[in-house]
Amino acid sequence: MLVDSHCHLDFDNFDEDRDETIQRAFENNVKLLVTICTHYSKFKQVLSVAAKDPRIFCSVGTHPHHVEEEVEVTVENLTQAAENPKVIGIGETGLDFYYQHSSRKEQEKSFRTHIEASRITQLPLIVHSRDADQDMIRILTEETTRGTFPCVLHCFSSGKILAEIAIELGFYLSLSGILTFKNAEELRCIIRNIPLDKLLLETDSPFLAPVPKRGKRNEPSFIIYTAQKGADIKELNLNTFIKTTTDNFFRLFSKAYALEN
Repeated sequence: MLVDSHCHLDFDNFDEDRDETIQRAFENNVKLLVTICTHYSKFKQVLSVAAKDPRIFCSVGTHPHHVEEEVEVTVENLTQAAENPKVIGIGETGLDFYYQHSSRKEQEKSFRTHIEASRITQLPLIVHSRDADQDMIRILTEETTRGTFPCVLHCFSSGKILAEIAIELGFYLSLSGILTFKNAEELRCIIRNIPLDKLLLETDSPFLAPVPKRGKRNEPSFIIYTAQKGADIKELNLNTFIKTTTDNFFRLFSKAYALEN
């Protein structure tokens, strides 16, 4: 079975066919979905999508793009929300210095708040990082010395050094449709050298549809194309790659494993 560890099923891109999209995923062997919260203020909306089916889970958090437009999220907000059985991760949080919709200072403040919530709950921190490798390395390294927390760098497309340090810290990297893009050879080279037991799969749908679906709205059923590319890079049988990345998911997101079993 495949797991889409990161999608955004609450987004209005799916308003006209959300249930059909979810059903297509299940019919294409994507048996578990994690719909990711990007606005704490919309957490109930995210939770309502997760409530549609026992095979859908969610996270709670505020994306770095939105930390200044949202009411400030607190550690208590996050930890209380995390008590819900459907919530298996903290985020999406992190740093985005490409768009900088929010100031770097406020992004870092929010990021550290989410880290503390992850540390308290021991639910995986779901990290967004774009054009922020040095600050990401600094913060993750500093925060790890204050106490451990599980973590995945979602939709990984950063540099080799961040990848290596993340693995040294015991974290995971999640592969999206970017892995299939023609101009992503550097990423493929990085992933080739990452331990197989530290990789997850995701779509980040509705964004980043993989080749051969590029240009279309992405959806969880398309994750098979990223899985095939990952298997090719690792020179593995597709079923072996799928089984391993799914096992990795349940090892990291142990709350989902406990509820599934």
